[in-house]
Amino acid sequence: MNNQLTEEDIKKLREEVAYRNTKLRFEIAKEKMVAAAFGDRSENAEYKAASQRYYENNRRIAYLTRMIKSSVEVATVIDKNKVSMGSTVSLKFLDSGETDEIKLDTIINANPIENIISIDSPLGRAIIGKSIGDVVNVEFPDGLHSIKILSFITTN
Repeated sequence: MNNQLTEEDIKKLREEVAYRNTKLRFEIAKEKMVAAAFGDRSENAEYKAASQRYYENNRRIAYLTRMIKSSVEVATVIDKNKVSMGSTVSLKFLDSGETDEIKLDTIINANPIENIISIDSPLGRAIIGKSIGDVVNVEFPDGLHSIKILSFITTN
């Protein structure tokens, strides 16, 4: 599945890849050289830590590169009359009567603790493109829930 990212998100990812490929890689190489000077590498904790940091940096670069290559650029606002990326949505869970307010954003900006939900999540996919009063069914880990869209504000 392709990640839906904004132009700004893709730019941030590219900047992080550039930083990790240049400045951070140089810093880690320098750490490894200093640590290697301490002697036997098989029992050298500093060298092992620097090597671990090197591998973690390479894994992150590979992850970011895959994310950029598999991304689909999405517009911030598509339709002011429908829930879209950037909308703050008030929802009512019909089975419990509880209400909640979430903001829809891309996967790299998602933060469920702050009620920022990815447009690629099951809830995000269910409500994107819907209007006030629409009811959607969303599969959560604890089962299927019916959710009504009470209101939304699109700030972008």
